[in-house]
Amino acid sequence: MSSTVIRYLGLAGSVLLVIAGRLGGALPAADLGATPASVARGPYGPAILICWLVGTGLHAYAWWSGRDRNLSVRWVLVTAALWTLPFLAAPPMGSRDVYSYACQGQMFQYGADPYRHGVGALPCTWIDTVSTNWRDTVTPYGPLFILIAAAAVTVGGGLTGAILMFRLIALAGIVTVAVGLPTLARRCGVPPQRALWLALAGPLVGAHLLGAPHNDAIMLGAAVAALLLTVRARARALWLLAAGALLGLAISVKLTALVIVPFAVLAAGPPPTTNPATGWLAAVTAAARPLARPFTLVAGGVTAALTTVSLASGLGWGWIPATGVGASLVQFTSPPTAVGMTATYLGRTVHPGFDAVPVVRAVAVALLAATLVCLWWRAHRDPDRTRAALHGAALALAATVLFAPVLHPWYVLWPLTLLAATTVRTKPIMLVTVACAFSVLPDGGGLARFVKFPGAPLATVLLAVLLVVAVRRRTASAQPAASV
Repeated sequence: MSSTVIRYLGLAGSVLLVIAGRLGGALPAADLGATPASVARGPYGPAILICWLVGTGLHAYAWWSGRDRNLSVRWVLVTAALWTLPFLAAPPMGSRDVYSYACQGQMFQYGADPYRHGVGALPCTWIDTVSTNWRDTVTPYGPLFILIAAAAVTVGGGLTGAILMFRLIALAGIVTVAVGLPTLARRCGVPPQRALWLALAGPLVGAHLLGAPHNDAIMLGAAVAALLLTVRARARALWLLAAGALLGLAISVKLTALVIVPFAVLAAGPPPTTNPATGWLAAVTAAARPLARPFTLVAGGVTAALTTVSLASGLGWGWIPATGVGASLVQFTSPPTAVGMTATYLGRTVHPGFDAVPVVRAVAVALLAATLVCLWWRAHRDPDRTRAALHGAALALAATVLFAPVLHPWYVLWPLTLLAATTVRTKPIMLVTVACAFSVLPDGGGLARFVKFPGAPLATVLLAVLLVVAVRRRTASAQPAASV
């Protein structure tokens, strides 16, 4: 398949997705109680489903086909722009989050605290557009995003204008990723054009990151910019402070970015040296000593940014506990939640009140903490510490998605963006990305919400199979080394 065919095949997919959004996207007046079945029976039901499924398929196939092509950076950027920019003119699609964003911005305008009250307490001018699940829920986003949302509503002057502003802000985040990613890719030995292709041309970027739009684009843009400064800092204090401040801004949009901080400190540190220390305490002390300066600078920048935004917004620190409210959503797209739901179904055959979801989620949090520590220590011991730290940050985001109590399709973009620049072994994350693109309809509904059973048991079986396959492959690859 030629590069020209790839370009226009993906563009055709984007156009079909935009058509599906216009016919049955997350429109302000859409039926909030619609199901996939009711959408299919609607006046444009067949056209919506055909355009969405075929469009997603064409886009995904073109993206997959171009992953290892010898393409120029310019060609990749032009193609990604052609595939993405049509969503600027589409109605919201794939999610109704943007309406919550607008209402949260209006709450701030009127002096209401979005970390104490849901948008239904105002009540918001556009409350009828917000999903009923989130009307009485406090916002899970940081104070910087609340300030951004308020500015979008003010400048937009109405719902349509606010949506356009949110899209332009998301576009700025995507452009920032495009600017910063090539440098990270070169540092990790990955062709820049390949990194840009994987991060910017995938089927979740246009339809979800920009079409929805989602504030994840802001977090990713700030995180990539922070890592770019870290790589180029060469121990310069102001650059490391600025990198920390950018990470603080990313965290003040979504707390998820916090897992990147330890790896940014590691990337800013000096190369590892031979450590003659014996005993774990001495080893840890010897390892930590060279990182004291980068830790102070990066952590100082993070702290300064978080403190400034939290206090300047007038919202204080109430946003930190509020970030966990999304866990009230129980869907099998999250691996821990799927396992917990399956155990619950089995347990309720014995006791009607049995609920394993909270316990499994708590175990997942513990496993996430252990995984992050192991990833950091492995990167610390790598001779090429900067490259290992950048890849470790990508894996840390992947672990966060894997062990999170809630997983929305666009969350996969967190690890995908950094994995694209730090490794060429990206088939697994690409397959997950394609699966996620098919998991939700243009109105924001999807299988996860409507087929909890047998969805959760099937997801649990799939997880078990994948775990067995991974263990067998790891064992097989270790056998030759052991026999040498």
